[in-house]
Parts: sequence; structure tokens; C-alpha cells
Amino acid sequence: MRAKSYAEPLPHPKAADYLIASKKCELQSLAYFLQMGRLVLCISNLIHALQRERGASNIFIGSAGKRFKGQRLDYISASNLERQHFEQALHDIYNEISVHPGSSRLLNHIACVLHDLSGLESRRLRVSKLDISSEHAISAYSDSIQMLLAVVFEAANDAVDPTIAGILVAMFNLMHGKELAGQERAVGSAGFSRGRFDDALSQRMAHLIEAQNRCFEVFANFADPHSLALWRHANASKREDEVERLRQLGCSIGRYKDLDPDLADHWFELMSQRIDELKSIEDSLESHFHTRCIEKYTGAKNSLAHQETLIASLDQHDHTPEPMLVVCGPQPEDPHAAAVQSEGVSQRFGRSIFDLVQQQAQRLQQMSDELKAAKEALEDRKTQEKAVQLLMNHRQVSNDEAHKLLRQLAMSQGKKLPDVARSIVAMAEVLT
Repeated sequence: MRAKSYAEPLPHPKAADYLIASKKCELQSLAYFLQMGRLVLCISNLIHALQRERGASNIFIGSAGKRFKGQRLDYISASNLERQHFEQALHDIYNEISVHPGSSRLLNHIACVLHDLSGLESRRLRVSKLDISSEHAISAYSDSIQMLLAVVFEAANDAVDPTIAGILVAMFNLMHGKELAGQERAVGSAGFSRGRFDDALSQRMAHLIEAQNRCFEVFANFADPHSLALWRHANASKREDEVERLRQLGCSIGRYKDLDPDLADHWFELMSQRIDELKSIEDSLESHFHTRCIEKYTGAKNSLAHQETLIASLDQHDHTPEPMLVVCGPQPEDPHAAAVQSEGVSQRFGRSIFDLVQQQAQRLQQMSDELKAAKEALEDRKTQEKAVQLLMNHRQVSNDEAHKLLRQLAMSQGKKLPDVARSIVAMAEVLT
């Protein structure tokens, strides 16, 4: 009869094991965002190329194919190149992002982007044949860009480090503000190339201007000093005075008064300069993001190595078989203080582990507090978009009209937009 063999029981993980696991988890998260930084850069470049293509396409349509034929083809080539870079980046980081916990929404947004890009050629063909209106062309390109921006939004929403989250919030709002400026360029190009703005086009331009200002305000709250200085310098440019003059023509000229169609080229050039300058600020933010990710990753890696060495040293040189109690609390005599069994480690080792755990807990709590502001900015945006959608469905109005209604409600009630949006969402949840 053979003797039964029993597997050797695995040792229970100790406090030190969980402390090291916490550090490793943080390190993995930072490594993930190093990868995401490359994807965000590719998205930024692709959006910029599509914005230029959209603007040229609308001048082409608005002028019945007489203007920007060659420029449009150049912009299409640039968009195709940036699309290749974007898809290559996705291919290179697929293994990392496809297994990252909580990335379901991010992956779904990426799937939507890839599906949408597959229809880009048919859209371009319709533009070439003048088989699409300026309004529909603007809408189609804008939808593509919004899908790309949604990927950046989810990346920011997944960030757990407050520094990284703050930079991504600034980046998303700058990118979204630049996209609204791109839509304004397209709207203005359509109006000026036709020689007139109807009421709908004028109202659209006014909405885009106001929405940009909101995005840039959030950007300014989270931007690093260098990027913020670039932003302020761009706003002080004399070009902004001329942009404002043309904006006034587009928003208030009246549908029955004709404009010089040559203003289309002037408008496009000015807005392109403005958008290119916004892109340079975007690049500054992305550089800052990459630098901070590397600094954070290097710091976390060194901290992990230091703590592993310290714990191993303490365990090796100061081990004693007598159990001890480590009392957690300011006063050892406190009857409500929690007691932790050290299970055979010495007093010095037990206290050292306790100190390291306390330091990690305090650091994580500080990170959580700092992260809250960045998450609130993202949550405010999600709530406002949800409120706008509810107003669109309930009042049967357009997106612009719903935004306008939301602003009017905020002004009449003397409240901030996010507060009014939360009230609308809460009311809808109660009634449904």
C-alpha cells in the first residue's frame, strides 16, 4: 500500500507581500499609460489631418468645386498617412490594452473608430462628385472626430494617477476645443464661400464659439505652466482680432446680405493658423504627458526596488521567532486600537513594515484626493452631454438648441451648467 502524498501548503501572503503587490500594480498602470500616450499622440495627429480635410472639403462643396480642389487632395493624402500611423499604434499595443482591467469601454470606442474609418473613402467620393451638402459633410467628418475624441476621454477616465489624469483632462478639453474651432472653420468656410450665412449657420457658429470657450476654460485649469503660457500668447495674437471681426460677420450679417466669396480663403487661412497654433499647444501637452509618465514610471520602479531590498534586508538580518503585536493607533493604551499579529517577525521588522504600509496608504489617499478634481471635470462633461441628449429627445430639438436651452436654464436659475445638468438627469431618472 502506497503512502498518501500531500502537497506542501502554500505560505499565506504577509503584509509585505501585499505592499509589494500594491507597488507592482501601480507600476503596471503607469506602464499602460506610457503605451496610451503613443496612441493619444496618433489620435491628435489624425484628428488634425481630418480637420484640415473637412475644412477644404466644405470650401470645395460650397464653391461648387471651384476652390480648394488641389488642397483637398493634399489633405486627403496627409489624413491617410496619419491613419496608417494610428492603426499601426493600435496594432503595436493591442496585447497591452486588450487585457487591461476595465478597458471594455475604451476597446468599444476603438472598434467604433475603425468601423467609421472604413467608410471614409466612400464619403470622399461623394464630396468629389458634389453629391453631398456642406452640412452633411461637416456632420460626417465631425462624427468621425468625436469618435476619436471619445478614445482620449476614456483614457483620461481610466487614469488613476492624479498628475497623469490632470494632463489628460487638459489634453482632452484642448483637443475638443480645437475640434470645435475646426467645426467653426468648416461652418465659416461654407458660409463665406456661398457668399451668405442663413440663420441656422449663424446660430451654429455662435454655439461653437461659446462651446470652445467652455473647453478652453477647463483646459486652463489643468494645463501645465508652459502649455498655459503658449495658450495665453496665442490669445494675444493680432490674428484673433481679425478672427473676431469675421465671426461678427458670420453671426450677425443677416441671411439676405451677400458677402464677398473671397473671404472664404481669408477665413480659412486665419482659422488654420489658429488651429495650427492650438495643435502646437497640444504637442506641448503631449510632450509634458510623456515626460511625466516616464518620471512617474521610473520613480515607481525605483521605489519598488528599494522596498523589495529593504524588506529582504530586514527579514534576513533581524528575524526572531517570537511573535509580537504591532499596535495601530496614536496611543498604545487605546482599548479600541487595532492589533496586528506579526507572526514571528521581530519588533524592528514589524514596525518597519507598518511604517511602509502607512506611508503607502497616506500617499494613495493623497493621490485619491488630487484625482477627485480631474474626475469631477470629466463627470461634469458626461452629465452635461446626457442632459443635452435628454433635452433633445424631450423637446424634439437639435443638439445646438438643446445646448442653448441648457445655458438659458442655468442663467435663469443662477446656477452653474453642471448643476443644472445634474438636476435634469436626476429628474429624468425619477420619471423613467
